[in-house]
Amino acid sequence: MKSTFFSVLQRVGRSFMLPIALLPVAGLMLGIGASFTNETTIVSYGLQGFLGEGTLLHAFLTIMKNAGSVVFSNLPILFAIGVAMGMAKQEKEVAAISGAVGFFIMHSTIHALLELKGLLKEGALPDGSLGDAVGIQTLQMGVFGGVIVGLGVAALHNRYYRIELPAILSFFGGSRFVPIITAFVYLFVGIVMFYIWPSIQHGILLLGRLVNESGYAGTFIYGFIERALIPFGLHHVFYMPFWQTGVGGTAMIDGTLVAGAQNIFFAQLASPNTTEFSVEATRFMAGKFPFYLFGIPGAALAIYHTAKPQNRKMVLGLLVSATLTAILTGITEPIEFSFLFAGPLLYVIHCIYAGLSFMLCHIFDVGVGQTFSGSLIDFVLFGVLQGNSKTHWINVILIGLPLFPIYYFTFRFLIKKFNFKTPGREDDSEETKLYTRKDVENAKKNKNNSDLSSVILEGLGGKENITYVDCCATRLRISVHDNQLVDKEILKSTGAKGVIINGQGVQVIYGPHVTVIKSHLEEYIATLE
Repeated sequence: MKSTFFSVLQRVGRSFMLPIALLPVAGLMLGIGASFTNETTIVSYGLQGFLGEGTLLHAFLTIMKNAGSVVFSNLPILFAIGVAMGMAKQEKEVAAISGAVGFFIMHSTIHALLELKGLLKEGALPDGSLGDAVGIQTLQMGVFGGVIVGLGVAALHNRYYRIELPAILSFFGGSRFVPIITAFVYLFVGIVMFYIWPSIQHGILLLGRLVNESGYAGTFIYGFIERALIPFGLHHVFYMPFWQTGVGGTAMIDGTLVAGAQNIFFAQLASPNTTEFSVEATRFMAGKFPFYLFGIPGAALAIYHTAKPQNRKMVLGLLVSATLTAILTGITEPIEFSFLFAGPLLYVIHCIYAGLSFMLCHIFDVGVGQTFSGSLIDFVLFGVLQGNSKTHWINVILIGLPLFPIYYFTFRFLIKKFNFKTPGREDDSEETKLYTRKDVENAKKNKNNSDLSSVILEGLGGKENITYVDCCATRLRISVHDNQLVDKEILKSTGAKGVIINGQGVQVIYGPHVTVIKSHLEEYIATLE
């Protein structure tokens, strides 16, 4: 049961990646637009003639701000579509449109019941109970509503997309049946949600209140758990409720009640009335910046200095690439997995320091938000450009500067004391590797894409052993019939940084280029059918 639960959670987590991947672009648009149409910023830098109201550039930036804002305002339906598509086994485009159908019908049903019961009148329900879903006044369900639709639609899709109906109804068979059954099912789901969601919503708000009332200790625990779940690929499942639902708090912004830490931050970013960002919201985001921008480079330097002298030149290039990836894109797995497998104790220490980073940012009122990760781009855009009075971004640097030597000396001491085989310290018979994109590129010099895919397929136990193929930001995520057929050494020979097996769920860590590997693998499997 535990293995099955893990497998399901990993599929849910990877299905979040499609809508999540949109957030950086939307965040850039909103961040740039909001920053340079803010009257205080324009006046502070004397840019009235260039960016002031009435100028062409001001109009363009206003459009950009609104374009970015609409994405964050409609995340629930994007999650409904994205999760349905991500969890579907085949014919994903049908699952996507069915997700939209289910979302519309569920919320329209709830709206109709609210109207029939007279609950749309002011004061009929507690404050914060009602929300807006693509123009439909409904119960405030946030992205939970989208996830409920996405998961349910995916289950219907995977069961019925090959259904055969009697000859007279055959036109409606196969994949065409999925949106039809979705419409009927989510009519009843909407009725059920109307009655049970208020209690669920009350429980979510109580959980959020408990987290918020736990103060700095709660922030430390959040940061520790978020980092500890990275190896299992379940961190998206953990942090998403804090970012997108009432678990992460609620705030009234320009007369609208907003739930979820990330939603609060971006609503404040889009508001001209914001004088200081809510630290109670950014406590679930800001803590990444100090250890992403300072701690990770400190760990990388320690790994370099503890490498064997003859291997340092090779290790330097690998570590610089992985560290720059972490700083500029916020994708830390290439560097984290280099010491996770070599010395798990190092990763435990890393999780503790991550928790401390989150807690210190909370203590020192850092109000910097993020889209997807704690990258330098997000830090500049949502911290520096918003002004220190709004975000206290300088405190990120003050927290981060000590983290660099703390990471460096801790890692250097532990690597030497326990002789951890971090990159460059392997036995002479072993190859020095920090698995990055270069590994796969090197492999491609000797193998074409089909050859590489065939080796991956062999490592996964063959085509018959695979039930599902997908990926997240950095890892190939596979569901298999029999995990005993999976060969870790074969998979590592293809450039994989690590392989995690839990029940029927297999994760093969490659790095940010994994989407290309997944596409080639799917195409190769299709040629075998």
